[in-house]
Amino acid sequence: MRTVVLRAGATVLTLATTLLSAAYVTAHLKNPAAPLQPTVVKASTGSPATGPGGVKLGPSVQPGSGQPVTSTYAS
Repeated sequence: MRTVVLRAGATVLTLATTLLSAAYVTAHLKNPAAPLQPTVVKASTGSPATGPGGVKLGPSVQPGSGQPVTSTYAS
């Protein structure tokens, strides 16, 4: 008797999860008009671009003045 109750409970839980997942997916359909990639702000040569809200956009990696790494050995 106990195994029948456990199997029935597992079946009900599986069906409920499947139905709730299907309801969630149908409520959040993909918008076909949405762009696949965000727009890219192009900078003029030599000067940083201005993004939304007046934020200055520029390269994030700058050359440093430190010594180059010559070994990757770690003890």
